[in-house]
Amino acid sequence: MSVASIITFRRSTSTAVTTNFANLKQLNKMATCTYSIKANVSNSNSNNIKTINSNQVKKSPLIIKATTTAIPEYQFFDAKRALMTRSISHHSLKVAKGKDFAPAEQLTLADLNENVLKAKYAVRGSIPMRAEELKVQLENNPSTLPFSQIVNANIGNPQQLKQKPLSFYRQVLSILQYPDILKENEQNLIDAKVYKRDAIDRAKLLLSEIGGSVGAYSASQGVYGIRKTVANFITERDGGEPAYPEDIFLTVWCFRCCCYLLSILCQGPKTGVLIPIPQYPLYTATLALNNSHALPYYLDEKSGWSTNPKEIEEVVQDAMERAINPSVLVVINPGNPTGAVLTEESIEHIFEIAAKYGIVVIADEVYQENIADGVKFYSMKKVLRKLQKSHPGKFDNVQLASLHSTSKGVSGECGQRGGYMELIGFTHEVRKVILKLASISLCPVVTGQALVDLMVSPPKKGDASYEQDQAERRHIKSELSIRASQLYETFVGLEGIECQKPQGAMYLFPKLDLPFKAVQEAQHLEMTPDEFYCKSLLDATGICTVPGSGFGQEPGTYHLRTTFLAPGTEWIKKWEAFHKEFYDNYRD
Repeated sequence: MSVASIITFRRSTSTAVTTNFANLKQLNKMATCTYSIKANVSNSNSNNIKTINSNQVKKSPLIIKATTTAIPEYQFFDAKRALMTRSISHHSLKVAKGKDFAPAEQLTLADLNENVLKAKYAVRGSIPMRAEELKVQLENNPSTLPFSQIVNANIGNPQQLKQKPLSFYRQVLSILQYPDILKENEQNLIDAKVYKRDAIDRAKLLLSEIGGSVGAYSASQGVYGIRKTVANFITERDGGEPAYPEDIFLTVWCFRCCCYLLSILCQGPKTGVLIPIPQYPLYTATLALNNSHALPYYLDEKSGWSTNPKEIEEVVQDAMERAINPSVLVVINPGNPTGAVLTEESIEHIFEIAAKYGIVVIADEVYQENIADGVKFYSMKKVLRKLQKSHPGKFDNVQLASLHSTSKGVSGECGQRGGYMELIGFTHEVRKVILKLASISLCPVVTGQALVDLMVSPPKKGDASYEQDQAERRHIKSELSIRASQLYETFVGLEGIECQKPQGAMYLFPKLDLPFKAVQEAQHLEMTPDEFYCKSLLDATGICTVPGSGFGQEPGTYHLRTTFLAPGTEWIKKWEAFHKEFYDNYRD
């Protein structure tokens, strides 16, 4: 059905006259002067309206009023939509003749969305930006710096720091990207040691599930066959507690799931989201974009960055007293940046608060594979199911979103952008809204979805790739464990540093007791003291870290976050030497 627009020409004191146009571009042809357009979504039934031809229009101070008729109704909307909503004054416009016009000004920060301007992400903040400048300087004038390379310890980016991709992953991905290679004799490919048999078989299975090409869109919720594989993984991980593909959303990186949830749950300044402090800065950045409140609850550093349920409940009650609705509670387990792993008891306390106040729990569990020896990881879902069985009715309405990703663990495939979310306890209506948000982005990256499948279903004993895959995994875990221990032992042996023993993830978050003169120098440079330390470390050694102030910390304390992903130990020795010299230079 074509949509015709009714254009009403109205003089300030005369009767209105109307003409129909199938296309508003005809407006430019009907008069030699520029007229203003004012939208009106209601139909005009005034008796003083006449229909005129375009050649009857004369130059005069007019207001052109555009309304629409025959607007089709859309399936998911009850209201009819206006096709024109813009109003322009005729007298305010000037006709541009050739190049004779004054150019408009460029955008300034005042023209931008203030919520975007408020958002901050320290992991790629001032110190990493300085590191990029130094990289360029190293390329152009390497002799001008006291180091030969930048060590990017600021971000959990394993493969940038030489972590080798798992061979099974890459064999399958290469076939997915170039399926024509399967036209070759498969046994020849195996004999030539290009592919293992199980890699070929998995690639064939994935190709059949995704429709033959990774270059095609998938379903917005993700490929169904891959979601089934994820559900099977969760069921096995949680000791038989069932998971269902209908509850799984595959996404571009797991944090996109969090963005979906915060987008629908945040209703501006009246909404609050409980965030652990220290926290991953993307959470506060996303809240800034949604113009909602971050409600910080502090982790207890002295007890290994554990949660304090009493403090969490006090934060909830304080928010309610300020007319802020505490709608979401974020849990990062294992912790980023702290590296702590929550006990089962701590998780139970969190669910008690969620059940009592009707708070949605977002469980960021992307580091669940990065667990230190002797430490046990408890999935939030498994603990919730246990509570629901032991306390019938009390926890039945708890809503949990659990996130996982291919970016961390032994996968380390940050750039491939694979992740998933499992929804537990959400109503069908809420799920439909989340699916609508997912549909706006069409679908997750299909190769990222395939990597999720490989992450949750690696080669099994008896498969051709099993022995090699296990050896590669053991090597990655061993290297990470060795470097974590070396860095931790170095920190606890240095003056002015306290550090909790790493339990999981890939970070340490040491506390800095900085000399007073160093604090004064930082203030003089208009920097936070921990930022000053990190910048000094970078300029002297090329080691890039993140100030603790970017993650949040107890007032009056200073920290930094570092990964232990960088290969070798030479950079750790350089850090130790720098720290001793720094303290000698600024000693009170």
